[in-house]
Amino acid sequence: MTKETKIPITPNEIHGLAVHAAGAQLVPYRYEPGELKTNEVEVKITHCGVCHSDIHLIDNDWGISHYPFIPGHEIVGTVSAVGSQVRDLTVGQRVGIGWQADSCGICEWCRQGDEHLCASAQPTCVGRNGGYADSIRVNAHFAIPVPDALESENVAPLLCAGITVYSPLHNLGVRPSSRVGIIGIGGLGHLGLQFARAFGAEVTAFSTSTDKEEEARRLGADHFVNTRDNGTLKKLAGSFDLLLSTVGADQDWQSIVNGLRPKGTLCIVGVPPSPISIHAFPLIGGQKSIAGSPTGSPRDLYQMLDVAARHGVKAITERFPMANANEALVRVKKNQVRYRAVLTN
Repeated sequence: MTKETKIPITPNEIHGLAVHAAGAQLVPYRYEPGELKTNEVEVKITHCGVCHSDIHLIDNDWGISHYPFIPGHEIVGTVSAVGSQVRDLTVGQRVGIGWQADSCGICEWCRQGDEHLCASAQPTCVGRNGGYADSIRVNAHFAIPVPDALESENVAPLLCAGITVYSPLHNLGVRPSSRVGIIGIGGLGHLGLQFARAFGAEVTAFSTSTDKEEEARRLGADHFVNTRDNGTLKKLAGSFDLLLSTVGADQDWQSIVNGLRPKGTLCIVGVPPSPISIHAFPLIGGQKSIAGSPTGSPRDLYQMLDVAARHGVKAITERFPMANANEALVRVKKNQVRYRAVLTN
């Protein structure tokens, strides 16, 4: 148990927990946000999920971190101030903020509603301060109203983990006739099962942990496969329209591709440590595809939260006080959280 860190409160400043060097612990940090821009909202944060991406940014695994900075990009809170040009949000309204805080607004991707693909996309906590804090400011377009049916603690991880699995299910055309496999039942996979069920698909859970079978079925799986059982994998050849890999580990990728039906897709949202090697002929002969998917646009986030509210999709969470963020990060890093950690103010 780490010692609770006290964050003193001073007017006209945003207070949070920041890292000052790669791999360092979070310490109290305050900054002046400056004048509220005309297109911005300030959000008083109530909840912020702890994502593995936060750990990568803290440790500068991706080489894009600049210190000091406040991590956090799975944010839920209430609007406390609105810029003069903001018309669709009001003070007191509950909103969610995910990986993205801004974009250029004028490129071809922004104009067609794919702001997350904008070359000038501004992540919420890269080059700016994120959600391990009492407040944050973002472009209002990226503050998404949260349906009343959703609890803030359970909805916070949907804003990154949830949209990461929802987007490929939606964009790759999953429907009730689809046969979908979710590889890995963890922070991403347990949400993938729920959304695949909401789409009406026949859902198969793939896991190395046989003790997760009962829970996987409760979350939406019609079938469960132990990925250590090579015999079962061979029997499933030609079975799936979509296989969604949520794990950050190397897999028997050829066997997974062999599991696809003609015109099927393997979509990768978890990042394996090694390059993926696949024989070309099964792709060519079966007209199969390998794809990747990042998070999603504001439009996708609106849709996802609506689907979650109507179908009861929610993250399984463990709650930590914001001041105990270092403890939460350690537990997430050791894979000791089931399934998503959430910080609360």
